[in-house]
Amino acid sequence: MQITLNGHPHDCGQSATVTQLLHQAGYAGRRVAVEINHEIVPRSLHDGHELREGDRVEIVHAIGGG
Repeated sequence: MQITLNGHPHDCGQSATVTQLLHQAGYAGRRVAVEINHEIVPRSLHDGHELREGDRVEIVHAIGGG
């Protein structure tokens, strides 16, 4: 299945949830915001939200500093 991840083509395999994508893309355990097709997906829904062919996914992670 092909999606667009942060502006680049990405192959997710047959099916994937947001949580699986986060692990696959190296964002597991990080504080991130996930937007799919211009809608925020709350963290509480990551496990159950199935990605679909052609989804446009943006992952933004917070970076601390000061």
